[in-house]
Amino acid sequence: MNSKIQTYKALLLCSVFIFSPYLYAAEYLSGPSDYVYSPIVEEGEREIDTKFGTQTPRNGEDARQSGASIGFGYGVTSWWFTEIYGKAQWEGNNSSFDAIEWENKFQLTETGKYPVDIGFLLELERPQNRNEGYEAKYGFLFQSEWRKWQANLNVLMQGHYTGTENQGTYFGYQGQVKYRLQPEFELGAQLYSWLGKVNSWNTDQQQQSSAGPAIFGKTKLGNKQALVYNAAYLWGTTTASPKNTIRMQVEYEF
Repeated sequence: MNSKIQTYKALLLCSVFIFSPYLYAAEYLSGPSDYVYSPIVEEGEREIDTKFGTQTPRNGEDARQSGASIGFGYGVTSWWFTEIYGKAQWEGNNSSFDAIEWENKFQLTETGKYPVDIGFLLELERPQNRNEGYEAKYGFLFQSEWRKWQANLNVLMQGHYTGTENQGTYFGYQGQVKYRLQPEFELGAQLYSWLGKVNSWNTDQQQQSSAGPAIFGKTKLGNKQALVYNAAYLWGTTTASPKNTIRMQVEYEF
């Protein structure tokens, strides 16, 4: 019975990942360096986290948009991980400091005890552009494993508050599946999508959704040190999405 539950669980998560871009293919909220969150927390783990991404607008007349961030994170307890990082952005030849962000991740279930591991994300951002006020991103994180497969599905809300631009709360989700070929190299796919404001979803082609193949890996360096990476090439699935996105993340854990 337990094996059947694991099988149904993996098939369900994979189905959600594969078909969700076509159910509602959001207002353009996914940044070029966004990444898929995991609910798992490692107590005492420290990391230096770098992220980079670049997007090609669907309108060929617009400049390419890129973003990067660097931060320091720490597993305070077995259920709370916190990270502070700075973000920069480029548009064409113009670059600028974008924001300071504080990420907090709370693991709500014991790792592996239930068919699905569950966490909660709370991320607060102070944009450099004060007209944007403050940004908050929050939501539930889900992760499941079956044999060599791992699947993630995150349900998120994001909004700018107390400013004069981009006000309102938006609903979106992230998905990821990967096959553990070997620790240093794993294959999979990622999905990022925003459906629109919570009280007024956009029409299909006004929503933003990007999906594509991804690679993952972890190389141990000894003494609890490791390099962890993931990278993806994503295609926009709606007319409001970027034409394509290249993104990557590298973490040094110690």
